Amino acid sequence: MKNLTSRIFAVALLGAAALVPQLVQAQSLVGIWQGTLTPPNGRDLRIQIRVSTTEGDSLKALFYSVDQGPQGFPSGAITVANGSVKITVPGIGGTWEGKFDPGGNGLTGSWTQGPQPAPLNFTRVTEQAAWELPKPPAPVKPMDPNYNPTFEVVTIKPSMPDARGKGIGVPPGGRRMTTRNTSVSDLATFAWGIHPRQLVGAPAWVESEHFDLAIEPDGEGALNDRQWKMVIQKILADRFKLAFHRDKKELSVYALAVGKAGPKLTKSTGDPDGLPSLGFRGRLGALAVRNANMKDFTGLMQGTVLDRPVIDQTGIEGRWDFTLDWTPDEFQFTSFGANGPPQPKDETPHPDLYTAIQQQLGLKLESTKAQTEVLVFDKVEKPPEN
Repeated sequence: MKNLTSRIFAVALLGAAALVPQLVQAQSLVGIWQGTLTPPNGRDLRIQIRVSTTEGDSLKALFYSVDQGPQGFPSGAITVANGSVKITVPGIGGTWEGKFDPGGNGLTGSWTQGPQPAPLNFTRVTEQAAWELPKPPAPVKPMDPNYNPTFEVVTIKPSMPDARGKGIGVPPGGRRMTTRNTSVSDLATFAWGIHPRQLVGAPAWVESEHFDLAIEPDGEGALNDRQWKMVIQKILADRFKLAFHRDKKELSVYALAVGKAGPKLTKSTGDPDGLPSLGFRGRLGALAVRNANMKDFTGLMQGTVLDRPVIDQTGIEGRWDFTLDWTPDEFQFTSFGANGPPQPKDETPHPDLYTAIQQQLGLKLESTKAQTEVLVFDKVEKPPEN
């Protein structure tokens, strides 16, 4: 028994000894690293990564694109082993991979954010030698959350016939919204958080004709997501003369739930009362999500990607950063039609959407049927030009 115990103890010592170099390497990554990224089709960008440790002695980092703004993007998983380093940045769908240089004060590797990686090498620097980070703009006072805003100014113009893609966005400051190449169906599904199949009795032009809107609200302060949706509802009623009533209808839907192994999401450090950011990085199927909750995510999926409503059954609260990369099939993004954005060639293989959601997010998307609320159109008119 003594010999057996000794052998077990020796094996344990060997295992602990094997861990020491990895722990030393992980600690040696702590600090400020900076280097210049040259994208395949763009200008040089100064990149800075600040690596520190959590209370549990794991690694965390903030990724800064110094020339593009003050926002620091938190890292996801950081792996350090056998001289190799891998840092993921879920909020912008990026990954840095490389190796320590001899001496440990340099990192040689590449940055991947899309189909084509770009070289990005880092040098360790002191706080005094680090590039100065841009100062964030003065915070905009938020609008009173109890205020029910309307629009003060709105311009509505037909979109260019050959316009590609579509979008609804709020520039920094939160006091102006623009939409690009959006139909009444797009505006309604955004305003009420529903899928186009939940719009009943609408004439064909509600989906086929597209408009560009520029909106300035009344009141003071930056609007939250709910308040912007209220403004769009009022524009639809006033300028498009939309009138409807609510009903229930059994529809084919998708249910989003948590997978067996649990969710794989990064808690957002963004403003919990701020606007979410959800967008595709260069191609349809490369989704970057920042400061968004599950309702924001299901809203995007049912409004842009999928052919039926999406019901959130995850029970996940709070706001999250994550990326989702998949290869779309012929039943997805159908609302873009022939005017969808041109797709760059992508040599990297990606799974289908259902596999990607399970593997990358720890969630699952399943088809089912459910009684679902619908908006039945009683009246809608094309807006006067202005």
